[in-house]
Amino acid sequence: MPPRKKKTAEPQDMKKVLWASADKLRGSLDAAGYKHFVLGLVFLKYVSAAMAEKRTQLEAELREEGGWSEEDILATLEERREYTGSGIFYVPPAARWESVLERAKGTVEGDSVGETIDAAMRAIEKFNPALNRTLPKIYNSGQVDEERLAGLVKLLDRLVFQEQLGEDGRRKGARDIMGEAYEYFLAEFALKEGRKGGEYFTPESVVKLLVEVLEPKQGERVYDPACGSGGMFVQAEKFIETHGGNPLNVAVYGQELNQTTWQLAHMNLAIHGVEAKLGDEPADTFRNDQHPELKADVVMANPPFNISDWGGELLGMDKRWVYGTPPVGNANYAWLQHMISKLAPGGRAGVVLANGSMSSKQSGEGDIRRAIVEADLVACMIALPGQLFRSTQIPACLWFLAEGKGRHSAWAPGRKGEVLFIDAREFGEVENRTLRKLTKTEIVHRIGDTVRAWRGVEGAGHYEDVPGFCVSASLDFIAEHDFVLTPGRYVGVAEAEVDPDAEPVEEKIARLTALLREQFAESERLAKVVDEQLGRV
Repeated sequence: MPPRKKKTAEPQDMKKVLWASADKLRGSLDAAGYKHFVLGLVFLKYVSAAMAEKRTQLEAELREEGGWSEEDILATLEERREYTGSGIFYVPPAARWESVLERAKGTVEGDSVGETIDAAMRAIEKFNPALNRTLPKIYNSGQVDEERLAGLVKLLDRLVFQEQLGEDGRRKGARDIMGEAYEYFLAEFALKEGRKGGEYFTPESVVKLLVEVLEPKQGERVYDPACGSGGMFVQAEKFIETHGGNPLNVAVYGQELNQTTWQLAHMNLAIHGVEAKLGDEPADTFRNDQHPELKADVVMANPPFNISDWGGELLGMDKRWVYGTPPVGNANYAWLQHMISKLAPGGRAGVVLANGSMSSKQSGEGDIRRAIVEADLVACMIALPGQLFRSTQIPACLWFLAEGKGRHSAWAPGRKGEVLFIDAREFGEVENRTLRKLTKTEIVHRIGDTVRAWRGVEGAGHYEDVPGFCVSASLDFIAEHDFVLTPGRYVGVAEAEVDPDAEPVEEKIARLTALLREQFAESERLAKVVDEQLGRV
């Protein structure tokens, strides 16, 4: 009998197996605490693998070139600039994954596993200033015992980063595979954390829809004032690359308030090869803007919904409140106006907000919305289906803003005084018991193509209103609706499809009326029977 072939796991299966295994190791820590242990180690494995890949390539080049002594080759292979010059982090020998793994296996003695990992993190930061203060040094804190920590290292060693074929048949490099694994773990941790997970993770299908509509291009400045783990930037660069642009030719600016989320963003973006300016420190966007002079071509964000403790009482005369002072009890219109203030001439923005932002009139919100609409900044409103977000059941919508719409904006040049409304509440497919997601067809073709046609993009076809789905409304028409921006108010009801075999309406009414009378008569008969039976008791 011929020997059985060894069964190999697909990349997606590998991630699931690792996740399930890591979950068993979690012990007494909740997902919010444990994720930093896992994601920090995944990052350490990535930077080690990326450097090893480059080291192999460099050694081959040196030997092919010839004339180098073994001593010179070894010295060159440890030159930091040979790696950093190619956008790869230099990892000193004692900090490499192999060294940490040997300590986890117990094949070498010395510091504990936790001390070894913390020292590795500090060493990587020391040799790579761009990572300063971004890596977790928590492994010797006692939160996870040595045995579990060693088990986690050995488990994550099973992650394979060498080049392989992806599900779409395209060959993917170590960075792509690592990026996918990191995103997968981020999503799973967000799911575990529930509401708290929404602070750093936006569902992928929502991010893809934002990017599909905004269409960032190479050479532009992209900004997210509540960047979480940086998922918006990752998708923006993927979009640019997919459409033939150079993803490295994008200036990325972000800001994040939470310290650990700010660290996650640095690691996530480093793994995806995104060079981002996330400010000198984690900071409050409203009170400590890390990019005060920035004017961005593309702004996109998923800020926290309806936050009431944003410090609005300290910002009453802020220069950003051009369209009205936002209420101190809700930051929705503070976020919108902050993003408007960051738009470069002709820039555009996409923002995820709670549905209430489209119709609320509390504490002056209706007046601010009216001023923004009358300034012709609103380009498109999209009502989203429910259950898209892990963190909240609050219905959400997308605001798309465009500075100079119909005037100097190249993004929407012919739509002065118009707003596109799209009702996508019936979209989405079931992902699991509690979550839905938008499909690729809905994102790219149903919504993306509709917006492109409305904008007048060459080759996108002619735009037409579709009852029940989309309509282009004038500002006068919106004024008649008191500047409420809920799409369902404008798109109307979808036309019912005519069934040639359907029963004529008159006949159907007559049939149902007769059936109803029969049911009434039967009801009366049964009532009498019950009454008679009760009389005998």
